[in-house]
Amino acid sequence: MPVVVQGDNLEVLRGIDSESIPLIYIDPPFNTGRAQIRTQIRTVRDQNGDRTGYQGRRYLTTKLATRAWDDAFDDFLHFIEPRLIEAHRVLAPNGSLYFHIDYREAHYCKLLLDAIFGRASFINEIIWAYDYGARTNKRWPAKHDTIFLYVKNPADYVFNAHEIDREPYMAPGLVGPEKAARGKLPTDVWWHTIVSPSGAEKTGYPTQKPLGVMRRIIRASSNPGDTVLDFFAGSGTTGAAAAELGRDFLLVDSNPEAIAVMRERFAGLPGVEWRMTGETAGNDGPNVVEHGETAIERPRKGATHE
Repeated sequence: MPVVVQGDNLEVLRGIDSESIPLIYIDPPFNTGRAQIRTQIRTVRDQNGDRTGYQGRRYLTTKLATRAWDDAFDDFLHFIEPRLIEAHRVLAPNGSLYFHIDYREAHYCKLLLDAIFGRASFINEIIWAYDYGARTNKRWPAKHDTIFLYVKNPADYVFNAHEIDREPYMAPGLVGPEKAARGKLPTDVWWHTIVSPSGAEKTGYPTQKPLGVMRRIIRASSNPGDTVLDFFAGSGTTGAAAAELGRDFLLVDSNPEAIAVMRERFAGLPGVEWRMTGETAGNDGPNVVEHGETAIERPRKGATHE
């Protein structure tokens, strides 16, 4: 069953049964120390416009909306540690955790994950590389994120190599025509563009992650009918990819803007349950309650990331 919960993700995690979730993906705030902002605009042809486009054509820009959240914690590890401890508890015996972070915190988080899961449970450091956005001439431009893959049991975990999308060989002439036609399994370096600011996939949510990256993770490390948990759900990309691939999802976010984006994104998906934490105690799941359209708009502290 697809479920979206608005509220404190630590509270939700503590209400989930132990060893019940086959796959967890999280993209927590990266602790960049600055606000993350995404502004949506609309442009129309106008010879007196404020923007120059292709072949010198002029366009008039209209600002539609701006979404933002503060990405700064005084002690990021103190914030994330109890959530990772709970993630390890709820992860199924053959389950996997994908932990998505950037270079500022990756090395600290690796040590924390080793302590919680055990070094033997570390499977991969995946580098998601992209080539978009601002550049600098003062250092090597940072154009990658890190995704750590940990499993509950390194001797028994789901990895569906035959389900993973294949990629062209960089030197197809060296492998022969049969292998070249079939392509190769991706390595631990994934070249995939970010969500285009003007593309059909965009939701307007800051730092939205692309469906292509999530499809690869879900195909590889879960099976149809499994539940995928994302407790920093943001724009809901994890849920969108899970539903597309025949999986259920449990998404959690404390940010009302994220919930509003997901409501719009999942408007055509039947059977989604919308819940809120902190109002009633249940005996068979997270401490949540269903609610109507008005309740979802009540402000709550905190913001999350995707």
